[in-house]
Amino acid sequence: MTDGIAPDRLAKLQTLRSEGQDPFPPRVPRGQPIGDLLPDFDQRIGQTVTVAGRLGVVRDFGKLRFAHVTDRTGALQVGFQRDRLPEFWPGRKLVEGNDLVSITGELGTTQKGEPTIWATSVVLAAKALRPAPEKWHGLTDTEQRYRARYVDLFANPEVRQSFATRSQIVREVRAYFDSLGYLEVETPILQPLFGGAAARPFTTHHNTLDMQLFLRIAPELYLKRLIVGGMERVYEIGRVFRNEGISTRHNPEFTMLESYEAWADYRDVMARVEGLFAHLVDKVRGGDGKVTFRDKDYDLSPPFQKAKYLDLFVEKNPGVDWFDHASVLTRARELHLKTDGIEAAKLANDVFEATVEDTLQGPIFVYDYPVAISPLAKRLPEDPRVTERFELFVAGMELGNAFSELNDPIDQEQRFAEQVTHKDDETPGEVDVDYVTALEYGMPPAGGLGIGIDRLCMLLTGSTSIRDVVLFPLLRRLPANDPNAPPAAEEPPAPTEPS
Repeated sequence: MTDGIAPDRLAKLQTLRSEGQDPFPPRVPRGQPIGDLLPDFDQRIGQTVTVAGRLGVVRDFGKLRFAHVTDRTGALQVGFQRDRLPEFWPGRKLVEGNDLVSITGELGTTQKGEPTIWATSVVLAAKALRPAPEKWHGLTDTEQRYRARYVDLFANPEVRQSFATRSQIVREVRAYFDSLGYLEVETPILQPLFGGAAARPFTTHHNTLDMQLFLRIAPELYLKRLIVGGMERVYEIGRVFRNEGISTRHNPEFTMLESYEAWADYRDVMARVEGLFAHLVDKVRGGDGKVTFRDKDYDLSPPFQKAKYLDLFVEKNPGVDWFDHASVLTRARELHLKTDGIEAAKLANDVFEATVEDTLQGPIFVYDYPVAISPLAKRLPEDPRVTERFELFVAGMELGNAFSELNDPIDQEQRFAEQVTHKDDETPGEVDVDYVTALEYGMPPAGGLGIGIDRLCMLLTGSTSIRDVVLFPLLRRLPANDPNAPPAAEEPPAPTEPS
């Protein structure tokens, strides 16, 4: 437990205790938000206030010390003067940078005019046994930042702001759907059958029932049961789990928005998506609809572009017929894609992903996907080979998936059965009979939508990796005392001049 703890800090901890001071008191004077003090600071000069937060680097000038204290709303310089702190002064070096403190004092400025709280009382709230890393800001080994997110957050204000923006995005997504009369609901995370997407699940076991369960890969089938039940407009924002690879766009545990609306189709859902983006840009970005993502500007103002899936496929793969396995197989081999053991429809979609998706700068709705890769979508009346389904792409990245929901129980059962016949690790092992039964009671025409919240946050915050918008992304576990673990930092040198 003590590996990496600074020995001098441990010694100071022991000194505090030997002197009868609690280094981790149960309560201290609570501060007011620093951010509330700064806008009209000049009018507050002379007021006595209390602030609480993390102490920055302490600069010692004999009878005078300076540091900054930071809370969730901002930072303010603290001035420590011997004459104002007669009781604190002898033990002042026991309180140092990275400690959590509560400070009461008078608001004023330094000779250089910097806003400062001149401390009259210093209460140690928690002794930090590790100093803040000196060069954490701009650290090139980003994995260290992800592994020690708690350091990343207090060391980098822009990281805290990014996650504050994420919180705002989720809040505004809720506000948008609430304004349209949708009900927010919760559906099971532990499911006896997994479905609603093509993905390999995580499995677990319930001991009392002696039953295998799956962490959901999507809430879709439960939400559509609610449409059958007459709730008509529902949405859920929750975690889903897919036992797959990790990349800048993929984390095995991620947040999904799914919404379902009775009496709507996929065209109506397109309008909902455009409305959602307009709302988010207005409330979160407050601009003209433009965002910068991966060094390129994108205009998220509706209307979005639209293109048919098969038209795009032919454009990038001339002479290849999506529905002809032989021609798809030849093209896949030209692209050096894996072909052994890959089902025909999936292989054709792999070719689409390899040749088309990166070119979709958008925002663009790609629509009318083949039935073979859309087992839950309604067929297009004029072409039963394809479905009323679309995906939204921006910067070559899929952000959402939607369709007119299949509500024919006979067709649905047949598609489920065909899935099971061609079963792989991403296919349920049996037909979801209960869901088919629900459809047999009658589900109205409906439009459904799924949007990855993490990718949406990437786009709106300009983050290039999903790990930058997930507080604690999944990483390979390191053994104890691994040399690649985040190092304990030495105390940074103090400046030589006072503020």
